[in-house]
Amino acid sequence: MKKIAVIDYGMSNLHSVLKSFQKVINKNYYLSIAQSSKDIEDASVLVLPGQGAACSCVEKLSSDFPDLKNQILNKPFLGICLGFQILFEKSYENDGVNCFSLINGDVKDFRGVIHKDMKVPHMGWNKVKQKYDHILWRSIPDESFFYFVHSYYAQANIESCVFSSTNYQVDFTTSILKDNMLACQFHPEKSSKYGLQFLSNFINWTEELK
Repeated sequence: MKKIAVIDYGMSNLHSVLKSFQKVINKNYYLSIAQSSKDIEDASVLVLPGQGAACSCVEKLSSDFPDLKNQILNKPFLGICLGFQILFEKSYENDGVNCFSLINGDVKDFRGVIHKDMKVPHMGWNKVKQKYDHILWRSIPDESFFYFVHSYYAQANIESCVFSSTNYQVDFTTSILKDNMLACQFHPEKSSKYGLQFLSNFINWTEELK
């Protein structure tokens, strides 16, 4: 059996992600919580959930998991919410922080871009526009609704990395797919049947990568 390691760095909705994966996992995998570099080295698949501030997240991950960037590049990977944003080059949260630079682009504040009457954070259900057909979208209709909670949005600079987009007065990147890396701004673990389908498709996709 292969290990799916959900990375615990003290800033994530860990248990809801674990519960959702438990509903869709197949017999070839088992779930584990990663709390050290050794835990992620031993894993076959990595999942990085997250919520909170980008600067604290990057600092904590760099301290507790110094080889994480290299591990992300070499294993099937799913990043969720903040675990999606920190893959980019820079977040402008808290006066700006350099991120992992695995995806070209930045993470920007909705405020000052969208109309002042629009609520920030962007919270609730919104449509996700798929960029192209893929196993990861299997049984998920285009423009299905997924659940979001975020005040900053990502803009990928390389179109080939963009896997989906959403509009909240501004079009923004809501998922990326690059080689073995999948990451999404929306919360599949909070997105009902299509969120569970997305996680199930992710597990199936990891098997195709081998």
